Amino acid sequence: MTETNPLAPSPPDASAATERLAAWVIGALTVIVIGGVAIVIYGPHGGHAGGSSWLPEINASLNGTATVLLAIGYVLIRRRRIAAHRACMIAAFAASSLFLITYLIHHARVGSVPFHGAAWLRPVYVGLLVPHIVLAALVVPLALTTIYRAWRGHFDRHRRLARVTLPIWLYVSVSGVLVYVLLYHSGR
Repeated sequence: MTETNPLAPSPPDASAATERLAAWVIGALTVIVIGGVAIVIYGPHGGHAGGSSWLPEINASLNGTATVLLAIGYVLIRRRRIAAHRACMIAAFAASSLFLITYLIHHARVGSVPFHGAAWLRPVYVGLLVPHIVLAALVVPLALTTIYRAWRGHFDRHRRLARVTLPIWLYVSVSGVLVYVLLYHSGR
């Protein structure tokens, strides 16, 4: 005969509590990331020259790496190579996380970097930058939630959200590289 503990939550209650905690953590991380980016872009900074750092090249490389890993991860899951897919997606998340760290370090030093390209390129630059910024903020909770659902084994929910997350994450990674090229190589 097994004894039950009347004070212990039932499995559905414990699962709901875990989901609420995960949502709270993902929300808090999202606010921290977006707030950190806003502070380093618009807050006081070291005033170093925009072109004096090697970090923009690292940032673009990390975005490019994330793009390739995301695309390979997609192909792998379509071929039902789940372990390889998981490894690619974890590596893509790591590349994007390293990008965020180096991005924050760079912009803490230089603040916002003005566009110095040709006037006719400015609309192209802004046309890429505005959705890049909006979707970059959106991809934080989407990627974290998608990864969390896979980690918890909720693959049906993971798959549904991944169909939204992947194109947004790909756009952010690709447009990040294009923004870098326009910002640092179109008029200097």
